[in-house]
Amino acid sequence: MSATITPRKPFRRVAVYCGSSNKVDPVYLETARAVGEELARRGVTIVYGGGRAGLMGQVADGALSQGGEVIGVITEKLMGLEVGHMGLTELFVTPSMASRKAMMAQLADAFIALPGGWGTIEELFEVATLSQLNHHLKPVGILNVNQYYNALIAFLMHAEQEGFVRPSHAGMIKVARELPALLSLLEAAEIPRFGSWAP
Repeated sequence: MSATITPRKPFRRVAVYCGSSNKVDPVYLETARAVGEELARRGVTIVYGGGRAGLMGQVADGALSQGGEVIGVITEKLMGLEVGHMGLTELFVTPSMASRKAMMAQLADAFIALPGGWGTIEELFEVATLSQLNHHLKPVGILNVNQYYNALIAFLMHAEQEGFVRPSHAGMIKVARELPALLSLLEAAEIPRFGSWAP
């Protein structure tokens, strides 16, 4: 028999995954800054990858402009390339990508993916899988800015239809086009918990 656990709310810290490129449509950069501003106004601390460029930098700068707290977690290699944001509330430097992701997951109460590339998608699926397997019971969501993630969302539905995602996990990654709606979905999310993984 399955049970569900509802995450605590409101969230104190939210991890934001997003791209580090500046060479993107300005709507993505503008939205990232607005996300940082809105989370700060709500008193939510942002946990992110510690960079100063692209959507990452805009999220951080948006939050800081509103007096919010921003915790960055970056690798030694990336710091060596001088891409770290030096104006954050806290900046942790880790030896590897694995330790960086683990620290971000530990610090956050929930996870939001903004548009990004391979790294963003990899981080999104890692924390979603950890939630699916009950290594943590924290909700995961996608902010589908400018319909960026439409193809990925279609793939997730296809995986469910083909039986590679259990019915109980269908829709576990929450999706919305606006931040307030996504936060509401994450606050109400129920994480399936199983005593057995037998088919």
